[in-house]
Amino acid sequence: MDKIKILQERRGKVLAAGSETRKMIASLVDGESFVELAGFSFSKNEFYGSGAEGEGVVAGFATVDGYPVYVVAQNAAVYGGGVSSANCAKILRCLQLAEKNSTPVIYLLNSLGVQIGEGVTVLEGLASVLAKASRLHGVVPQFAVVAGDVYGQSALFAAAADFTFFLKDGVLAANSPLVISAGSGKNLPKEKVGGAAALGRTNLVSFAEEDIAGVRAKIAKILDILPFTNAAVVENGADLNAVIPELNKNCTADALIEGVFDADSYVEFGKSAPEVRCVLGRIGGISAAAIVFDGENGVALDDVNVAKINSFIEFAGYYDLPFISFADTLGLKAELAVNDSLALKNVYKLMENFELLENAKISVVYKKAVGLGYTLFAAKSMGYDYVYAFANSKVALFDDVQGAEIEFAGEKADKKALAERYANENSDPINAAKNGYVDNIIEPQFVRQYLIASLQMLLK
Repeated sequence: MDKIKILQERRGKVLAAGSETRKMIASLVDGESFVELAGFSFSKNEFYGSGAEGEGVVAGFATVDGYPVYVVAQNAAVYGGGVSSANCAKILRCLQLAEKNSTPVIYLLNSLGVQIGEGVTVLEGLASVLAKASRLHGVVPQFAVVAGDVYGQSALFAAAADFTFFLKDGVLAANSPLVISAGSGKNLPKEKVGGAAALGRTNLVSFAEEDIAGVRAKIAKILDILPFTNAAVVENGADLNAVIPELNKNCTADALIEGVFDADSYVEFGKSAPEVRCVLGRIGGISAAAIVFDGENGVALDDVNVAKINSFIEFAGYYDLPFISFADTLGLKAELAVNDSLALKNVYKLMENFELLENAKISVVYKKAVGLGYTLFAAKSMGYDYVYAFANSKVALFDDVQGAEIEFAGEKADKKALAERYANENSDPINAAKNGYVDNIIEPQFVRQYLIASLQMLLK
């Protein structure tokens, strides 16, 4: 018996069964760096009466831009990527090694659900691997890529991940999109049910990418920023004394992000609640996490955008990132749908997360901090180490119009004039600064210098 020939034949079958999956892995990781684990794993499916070469998943370790990662890739060529108990055992082994070696994990998801024929056994397997993924949350960074159709419990890997990427054909759904659509009395194509554009309230879509090359670039940049995988402070040639004169003229969210963060050192993610922009990057070479509120007249809060902020603050806490709030924020939206939602619970959870966040916390009121918006994103009592306000910002109990209606209720005058009067008398940041609630009132053009100095002082 020629054992080498048998090995070669068997290896050929395994490679053929996962050829497309391996091509995707090769495009994601550094050249020739992928080392497969349990490559010859297979089992007999009693329902189909055939073997599952490679067990419907390709798992192993590699590097992305030099950073070590573990990779778990569901192979849709084997039973539609259907999950089996042996499949789960293979994934679990990979996650155990990731935990042991403190190494990030990348999931390439492509599965139509569970394999028929194993009954509850496969559910036990799923429970074991999903429990491990949940325990890894906040322990090692996890990245999920929705590379195809991802239905059923496999969708939970996307929920467990810190960052989830959707390729252009990616569809994520807790059940079959056909069943979901029919249950809603509609006849929708699958992308209208679980595509990236259809999941705007889920906080599950971090990035939408055209191809795996875009995913690789984003993952590499994130790993370069995180203190978990790189130094918290790096020498990247950034000008520590740079001034941003355009902010004095027109301080938009885009201009603020581009001016404050070091060139080509940041990523913005999160497709839900676009009025709250989550940015991970470096400021003067220092890793930091920031939220930038971006609304036409101040961002009103609701259950979705507060949930997005909660996830981001938890992430910052897990990976020792300083947190910066660029506030242009009001209170909760005055809407029935918001009142009958998880908004208040999410706000309370946010206050808990602020209390647990031991990293540096800095607030910059660049437009408005009004009512609950001030309490959450500018109040010293919420744990902010430094609070800065731009000279033309507004810090107040009420927004101008509402405040004028209350403050000057007995006066007969033009509403616009009263609103301006209220703003001048009550919303000027000087009122907060004189009580010690604002550390300094600054020109917008100098904000980067203040942030770098503050971060340098607060670094552990």
